[in-house]
Amino acid sequence: MTSAKSARRPHRWRRDLIELAALFTAVAVADAIANLIGHQPDGPYLLMASAVALVATAAFHTWWARRHSHAPPPDEADAAPVGTATTAGEAEGAGRGGVADAGEAGTTLWRMRTTVLDAPGSLAALCTALAGLRVDILTLQTHPLAEGTVDEFLLRAPATLQAQELSRKIAAAGGASTWIERADAHDLVDTPTRVLSLATRTALDAAELPLALRQLLGRCTIHSLPAVSVTGRATGQSTPVEGVLEETVMRLRDPSGGVISVERPYPPFTPTEFARARALVELDARLGPRVPRSEDVLTLPEGNEITVRRADRGDLAAARAMHDRCSQNTLGLRYHGPVADADRYLDHLLSPRFGRTLAVQTASGRLVALGHLLWDGDETEVALLVEDDWQRRGIGSELLRRLVALAEEAGCDSVYAVTQSRNTGMVAAMRALALPLDYQIEEGTLVITARLTSEEAAQPAVPTERARR
Repeated sequence: MTSAKSARRPHRWRRDLIELAALFTAVAVADAIANLIGHQPDGPYLLMASAVALVATAAFHTWWARRHSHAPPPDEADAAPVGTATTAGEAEGAGRGGVADAGEAGTTLWRMRTTVLDAPGSLAALCTALAGLRVDILTLQTHPLAEGTVDEFLLRAPATLQAQELSRKIAAAGGASTWIERADAHDLVDTPTRVLSLATRTALDAAELPLALRQLLGRCTIHSLPAVSVTGRATGQSTPVEGVLEETVMRLRDPSGGVISVERPYPPFTPTEFARARALVELDARLGPRVPRSEDVLTLPEGNEITVRRADRGDLAAARAMHDRCSQNTLGLRYHGPVADADRYLDHLLSPRFGRTLAVQTASGRLVALGHLLWDGDETEVALLVEDDWQRRGIGSELLRRLVALAEEAGCDSVYAVTQSRNTGMVAAMRALALPLDYQIEEGTLVITARLTSEEAAQPAVPTERARR
């Protein structure tokens, strides 16, 4: 039995026989040429030139043979034989590991949505087009429509690939109404996991519903439209129990009364997205009013202890009593309107549907301060009210710091406060946040905006593109 090493050594006797025959033939031809040319006047010179040419040709043949034909076989450690299968881990490292390593330095995450015909091969054509651009498909969701299917991708693409080029390739592969925008690492969480996480947050806190809808549906504007205004008049805002879906707008019945309106400029909402949003709203309705009951006990510089906790409509009576103890000037700085109407705002402000409210109470249980974080469409407002006898003790700054932390946790890009230039306490508290601030003054009203993220992070990384066919 031959060894593995000798089995790899090929037999060369056939090649040696052929080379020997070629040698004898060459000698015979050379002798015939010498006899023919040697008797000519320039015969010796022609023979010398032919000899030089033969020597050069032989030298080149020897070098070429040693470099290629006679090269030793590759070592087993350096190359695997053709047909040898790698393990699953090696295949993953070779197929995705290289892309992932390059992704840290030279790739970009994109979220893309496109509509294709509901026919065999449509999705395959898209995948082939993406593969031609060296684009890796990380996740894929399908949204069936009456005609066609909306395919939503999370892609990892080379950093040099532009959105316009990607749109053109997708359009050529059969995709229509293509929408592309930058994504980030948070989008790598798969859809079922993200939906379960949002449902958990909604179950723990009623104030999470608008935020959960925004994270579920992506870039959109959410408004809570109450059925009754702060003055007690009916607003006429209502919708069927099953809700209404109209292209880029969906209206859902708010369990606390009124309507939750969700809008975005593009792309249109799909029936799948509408069903997910409606499921979250139904979960909120079944669980009823709920607010986390965590409390923090703090000690003021003079030694008094206060408790900071979440507030809801159950604190309405205590909040009205605090209004009665506040001066006209304090209420005027807070509500920017007739002081007599201040109590009307409390029911709205204490509703978890419109935001989050923090309450400060003393050791005896008296409510002495309120801090509000209010969802205002795409923006977020902060507002403070501290009873006169408890001002200038750091309570307002503590509430504002906590409200900003809640806004950051909710993914808000900025918060703004509406006050007056003479409200030095609110201005000082905003400055103490050590955040970039913008000031706008209109007719005596001061609007201070604190940016929680950089302008580059807050804006879309690239303009969205819609492919035309």
